[in-house]
Amino acid sequence: MFRFPAMKAVVCLFLVAVSSALASIQLHPLSDEFINEINSKQSTWKAGRNFDVNVPTSYLKKLVGVLETPTTDLLPQKQHASLEAVDIPEFFDARDEWPQCDSVSEIRDQAACGSCWAFGAVEAMSDRICIHSGGKSQVSVSAEDLLTCCSACGYGCDGGYLDAAWSYWVKSGIVTGGPYHTTTGCRAYTIAPCAHHVVSTRPACSSGGGTPACVRECDAGTRKSYEQELTFGKTAYKVPKDVAQIQLEIMTNGPVEAAFSVYADFLSYKKCSFTLIYRMATSSGVYQHTTGSYEGGHAIRILGWGVEKNTPYWLVANSWNTDWGDNGYFKILRGSNHVGIEGSVIAGIPKL
Repeated sequence: MFRFPAMKAVVCLFLVAVSSALASIQLHPLSDEFINEINSKQSTWKAGRNFDVNVPTSYLKKLVGVLETPTTDLLPQKQHASLEAVDIPEFFDARDEWPQCDSVSEIRDQAACGSCWAFGAVEAMSDRICIHSGGKSQVSVSAEDLLTCCSACGYGCDGGYLDAAWSYWVKSGIVTGGPYHTTTGCRAYTIAPCAHHVVSTRPACSSGGGTPACVRECDAGTRKSYEQELTFGKTAYKVPKDVAQIQLEIMTNGPVEAAFSVYADFLSYKKCSFTLIYRMATSSGVYQHTTGSYEGGHAIRILGWGVEKNTPYWLVANSWNTDWGDNGYFKILRGSNHVGIEGSVIAGIPKL
């Protein structure tokens, strides 16, 4: 004779085991099912397809490259005083504040290299040279030079340290140099732009050939002197993990570099299908981590902030070219150190 209570217990245990097994099955981070899951769990941003579903996950991990700085190499912290006397606006966009500085509106492409740590740094450095010179000095600081020649900064295309990058600018200097095949600076980026994303006119990305060699000479044909093209930082520092401090730093001195933890859902941050008249109103939504595995640390440039549908955000420039996200930009939740965005803000003052 069957003992029904015992039988029910066995069935229940079986169902629990099946449910646990199903829950442990992770959806492919680029699949339509995963994108649908993201959108079903939140409403502050819209996920969509940026990368082809067949892009290897190993390549996606290559796009992030921030390493944790050893405690012995951390930069000193700089604190702005008398915050009470400062009127911090609800909206701020460095592109509107300093329209004379071309670099502030530039989206670069790190291509098939984990060089985000170098890109976030040189982008902010370029902005600050222009801002602090009153628009007189319009230069692009070379991502190639920092990536390849700073031996203390980490492992080149396999990741680097934010603090060390800014220290290198102060101690050794970084020459000028823009995107791939440009000749307006000393050392242009030598890794070709590629089609990270589904909609792109660029050639397909390869797995990458490693970090280029350090060459302390300007590119052939530029007719420039490496020593004369060096730019230097006067100071480099960490900004406190405080929203008002970060805002005041950006308002006063220009965009900053920051790092955050990338999860699989971030890869699908996608521009909305509609466009509004004013840039402040154009939106892909405010990113908040919803689901997906940890992919690595990523460096970017914060250039402003605002509020959208009662959700405060940071306005951020990425370095995955203009095909990704909102023409290369994204918004991320502000005020709660979401995925660490407010805990690793680095900046410096240029030596002019």
